[in-house]
Amino acid sequence: MVVYALVQMAGESVLTHARDIAHNALTDPTTDPSPVPINTDGIVQFIATKVAPILLAVLGVIFISRAGKGEMSKVLTSSAIAIVGLAFIAGAGALFFFGEGLIKLIFG
Repeated sequence: MVVYALVQMAGESVLTHARDIAHNALTDPTTDPSPVPINTDGIVQFIATKVAPILLAVLGVIFISRAGKGEMSKVLTSSAIAIVGLAFIAGAGALFFFGEGLIKLIFG
């Protein structure tokens, strides 16, 4: 009987505490439910300043090592593919920055 009374009191205490927490969360003006924006400019800048130079350096090392082995045709093919890839990346970056203006220009 005593255990039942303790469990019932503890249960009421937990429910009261949970109700108070929910009430404070819903009525507290300091809580901001708006999502935190993602810093896309920082991500693009990080990729452009840190990742792209490293990838270009790796490509350069691969091209030099192939050229040293006498595989000039593979070096030229790989270089052409890398240049076309960089052109696509530059085009994607241009669309990222000027895409909205192009859409407004085309569709009025």
